[in-house]
Amino acid sequence: MTISTPLGELHGLPVFDFPGPDSRVALPDAASVAWRLSAPTYSEPDDEPWEPLFDRFLRTVDAGRVRALVVGGWDEAYENSSAPIVAALIGANDRLTALEAVFLGDMTFEDCEISWIQQSDVTPLLAAYPRLLEFGVRGGSELAFPSIHHAGLRSLVVESGGLGAGVVRGIAGSDLPALENLDLWLGSDEYGGDSTVADLEPLLAGTAFPSLRHLGLRNSHIQDEIAAAVANAPVVARLDRLDLSMGTLTDEGGAALLAGGPLTHLAYLGLSHHYLSKEMRERIIDALTPHGVTVDVDDAQQPDENGGVVYRYVAVAE
Repeated sequence: MTISTPLGELHGLPVFDFPGPDSRVALPDAASVAWRLSAPTYSEPDDEPWEPLFDRFLRTVDAGRVRALVVGGWDEAYENSSAPIVAALIGANDRLTALEAVFLGDMTFEDCEISWIQQSDVTPLLAAYPRLLEFGVRGGSELAFPSIHHAGLRSLVVESGGLGAGVVRGIAGSDLPALENLDLWLGSDEYGGDSTVADLEPLLAGTAFPSLRHLGLRNSHIQDEIAAAVANAPVVARLDRLDLSMGTLTDEGGAALLAGGPLTHLAYLGLSHHYLSKEMRERIIDALTPHGVTVDVDDAQQPDENGGVVYRYVAVAE
């Protein structure tokens, strides 16, 4: 699976692509859309780079009423860090005074493969916008997220083909008292996903994020280990939604979930893109759906075998 379409919505607002300088397209009300600002990643000499595009956006739109921003591509994102983008956004915090949501790196595979996107330390951006409610970032390469405090953030999404252990520890160790939704794509060790269950311990223990209701630990090459850890994790008791999809979950992880603490209070359990047998899928469905839990076990995968070695793959890696 690859990411083939850009975001269509952010913060409950439809995404609108800010047009080029010669466009005659009528612009919507500044507060009515999530503005997508994107420059070509494989740029030509006449293309407008991201930073001049952003300057033109601030001059054109009523910046004080902008509620959501989607940063798409930037010049040669497969080589160039997002640090100048982060700095530009921070420098505009006195103008983007109504900003409540940011997604950084909304690129499809045609723009830049997820594992090629060169990110940076994104936490100064959160510090610069204390009113921010939602933050998302795509790409784990060079991504940094040292532990921070943010009083208002409600949703944090990190999409990667491989998320470094330092990033996972930084997020799990952060003080985010309002956080309701956390979605981490942990990825493959072949693309930098070297985190372990131990790195998630503050999160699983329930000592972090007292408002958390929706938890995604997805796209992981150690999905069975995560399922076993989650099965008896104190944090699960207060969740409404648990998403362990997109990874290499097998019957071992499915059995651990069934043998662990109750899951019948959940509204949703996501397990799609998995390696569960038909029998295990039926056991999970039979155990939970009578209690009103929506269980997603779609997209069953078959492992590859070569020379007696079995290979299982996460949904999104490269």
